[in-house]
Amino acid sequence: MNISRENLGELDLLLKVDIVENDYSENVAKKLKEYQKKATVPGFRKGMAPMGLINKMYHSTVVADEVQALLGESLYKYLDDEKLDIIGSPLSNDEKTGKIDFESGKNFTFFFDAALSPKVELAWNKVDAKLYQIKVNPKDIDKQLDEICQRYGSFETPETVGEGDYVYGKAEELDKQGNVKDGGVSTFVSFDLKGMKNQEENMPLFVGKKAEDKVVFNAAKAFTASDIEKHFHLDTAAAKKFKSDVQLTLSGCSHITPHEVNADLFAKVFPNDEVKDVAAFRKMLGKELEKGYNEQAEVLYVNEVRKQLIDNFDAPIPEAFLKRWILSRDDNGMTAESLEADWAEKYLPSLKWEFVDGALNKIKTIEPTENDIVDYVKDILRKNDTLKDGEDEKARETRLEQSARTIAKDRQNVQQIVDRLYAQNTYALFKEQLKPEAEKVTIKEFGEKVK
Repeated sequence: MNISRENLGELDLLLKVDIVENDYSENVAKKLKEYQKKATVPGFRKGMAPMGLINKMYHSTVVADEVQALLGESLYKYLDDEKLDIIGSPLSNDEKTGKIDFESGKNFTFFFDAALSPKVELAWNKVDAKLYQIKVNPKDIDKQLDEICQRYGSFETPETVGEGDYVYGKAEELDKQGNVKDGGVSTFVSFDLKGMKNQEENMPLFVGKKAEDKVVFNAAKAFTASDIEKHFHLDTAAAKKFKSDVQLTLSGCSHITPHEVNADLFAKVFPNDEVKDVAAFRKMLGKELEKGYNEQAEVLYVNEVRKQLIDNFDAPIPEAFLKRWILSRDDNGMTAESLEADWAEKYLPSLKWEFVDGALNKIKTIEPTENDIVDYVKDILRKNDTLKDGEDEKARETRLEQSARTIAKDRQNVQQIVDRLYAQNTYALFKEQLKPEAEKVTIKEFGEKVK
């Protein structure tokens, strides 16, 4: 057997595989003997049919199976031995191979198309992404504290609406005459009265109302465009244009009495920490806020660096081979025409990122390992776990380890964790390569920059 390659361009290859009779004849003979032992042929006892008859019945099939098995094994061994970094897998070149005659042929020649992965030079010197470091202020902590008190507060459903209650019901768009508009917006909505604009004007419309009562208000005067988009299930453009009056038929309301800021709340929010007073509680809330927002800032930084590396990607790409390879892997009825239509916007950026990703992994492995995933899951479990009766810390760690490994086995369950770890590893690599100086911003400033 002989394998050779021809360079058709900078990255495209033509692989030629020659298989001769001596490469497969021994295995074919063994297989035919096994067939003879098992074959049930009319006129002969089981296993007693003459080899000539077995050969006539099964020879071409066995030859085809053995040649195909040898072909796949030898081709990938060749690629490995030659250390060829190819894209995907070789594709059969049926035009050059022609029709294979396993019935009477003895020596066979196969041709395959393949393409080398491009050598990517990462354009670090062209990256100019901003890394933000978020610092919280007392007002941010006040807001977070209010939200936590609401989250852990007592829930009730009063008969009548009070100030600051949560209301829900069917909302219908009205025409200029005050009638329900044909074909207008009609949807179930729910919202917190405290989140409405123009409180002095809008709050009295709801207070004292009960189920089945109707409330008419102007959507644009009551909500921001983003709130209209969320509450009325509209797209961004439609939400910005939505200026109509709305009739809300109340289904009911709910009221939350905020939890007091006391030791009970400290224990609920931070069950594994001993928080002694309000000052310490606020300090921990501030740290959690900063941690959460700085994680978002890291993700933003990773996405921006990735975008700039892709934008500055200038390595050659074997597009013809890639398009053919993508079509060969598709099971959803993709056509060459539909692939071509989506190529520049959908497929090419994704492929460029894969090549960039490959170059990054050559610098430092960023794909999370199983142990990385298990450790992350274990940390999550530990935050909400306490010692069981009769259990010491060592036994607890063993239990958490077992639970984490069980959870990590189902990749779908932990895909978000995998993505997060991948982003963290990518961020660490980018920071190491680019050494960015973080710009300190407030939560409000960060929100504006994200927009």
